[in-house]
Amino acid sequence: MKEMSNDCRTYLPPEWAPQSGVMLTWPHAHGDWARNLPVVEPVFVELAATIARFERVLIVCRNTDHQQHVAGLLAEHSPDPDRLRYVVAPSNDVWARDHGALTVICSGEPQLLDFRFNGWGSKYSHDLDNAITPTIYRAGVFGDTPMETVNLILEGGAVEVDGSGTLLATRSSVLSATRNGDLSPKEIEQQLSHYLGIERFLWLEHGTLSGDDTDGHIDTLARFCDRDTIAYCHSDKADDIDHAELVAMREELAAFRSITGDPYLLVPLPMPETKLDKDGKRLPATYANFLILNDAVLVPLYQDTADEPALASLRVCFPGREVIGINALPLILQYGSLHCVTMQFPEGVII
Repeated sequence: MKEMSNDCRTYLPPEWAPQSGVMLTWPHAHGDWARNLPVVEPVFVELAATIARFERVLIVCRNTDHQQHVAGLLAEHSPDPDRLRYVVAPSNDVWARDHGALTVICSGEPQLLDFRFNGWGSKYSHDLDNAITPTIYRAGVFGDTPMETVNLILEGGAVEVDGSGTLLATRSSVLSATRNGDLSPKEIEQQLSHYLGIERFLWLEHGTLSGDDTDGHIDTLARFCDRDTIAYCHSDKADDIDHAELVAMREELAAFRSITGDPYLLVPLPMPETKLDKDGKRLPATYANFLILNDAVLVPLYQDTADEPALASLRVCFPGREVIGINALPLILQYGSLHCVTMQFPEGVII
C-alpha cells in the first residue's frame, strides 16, 4: 500500500468535481436485504445502468457467484460493459456512502482515506463493511492511488463540502459520542481539518428526521449545489412531526455565510408524503439525497406528488446537467436512499 505524503495541502473535492466513477455495494440474500431483494435489486440495476451512461461503475459483490449473477442482470439492460468494474468483498449492507473511502486531493493528486466505520454508533453489524475499502484496495481497483487508514470514525453521508474548505454537517452525527467518544469536539475538528482540509465548520443543531438511524446525516437534509447554493428539505406542514426541526434548520442555514461572506442561496426541496414501513414506522424519505455525476444529477423518487416539483427545483440548481429521477422507494425500507448507496471517486482513481 502506498503511503500518503505528509507534507502536502489537502482538500476534499465537492461532488460536482470531475469523477472517475461511482461505487455500489450490491445487495445480496445473506444480509438485511434478503426479504426485500426482489424489489431492491431492480433499483440497483437501474442505478448502475444510468450511472454507466456517464462514467464508470465499481460494483462490490459478495463473492464470485454473486458477481456472475450481477453481471448477468446488467447484461440484460445493456449498459456500456467497458464502464463496469467488478470486485469481490464480503459485505454486511449496501451503504457505500458510509463504508466507502473518501478521496482528498493532495498537490493535485487523489489520495484515498479509509476512515473507520462502526455501523452508525454500533447500531448494526459492520465488521465486513469496515473491511471493504482495504479489501478492494488490495484488489487493485484504485491503481496507484495511495491510501491512508485513519483512526477516526466518519461516514461519507455525514459530511458535505464546498471544495473551498467549508464543511456543512450536523453536530448530532459527526460529534456523536457513540462514534468518537474519546475525542472532544475540538479534537474532532482538528482531525477533520488535518485530513480533509476543512477551514470553516458550519454546524447544524437541528434537522434530525423521524425514522433516521444515522443521528442526522447531512446528505438527507441539506446539500451544496455549488459554492454559494444549498438545497435543503423544506416542510410546509405545521402539523408534521418533523416540521419544527426543519424550520429551525432553515433558520440556521439562513444565518450561515458562504466563503465570500454572502448569505447562501437557499433552494427549498419539498418533503414527500409520510412513508411508513409494514410496522407503521416512519421512513426517512427526502429529495436531498441526490447524487451528482459528471453530466447528470440522479434524484430519488418516491411515487409521490412532490416528485416532479423536486425535480424542477434541482433542474434550476444544475442547469448544465441532465436531472434524472430514480425510483428509491425500495431503498428507504432500510432507512437510506439514493446518495446513501453510492460513493463517487474523483478523476484518476477508479481504473
